[in-house]
Amino acid sequence: MPQMNPLLWMYLFMYFIFLFVLMNTKTYFFFKLTTNKKMMSQKNPPFLIWKW
Repeated sequence: MPQMNPLLWMYLFMYFIFLFVLMNTKTYFFFKLTTNKKMMSQKNPPFLIWKW
């Protein structure tokens, strides 16, 4: 079996961390949306979340 590139491992690791954080932010904003519906108005569309 060929040895894998360490950079590839780093990339996979970062990718999984990114996915994990993304899922956490999704659930967090969903929670905020359900608890405080005034927060999400016409001035504050959901796609603005992805900008930061």
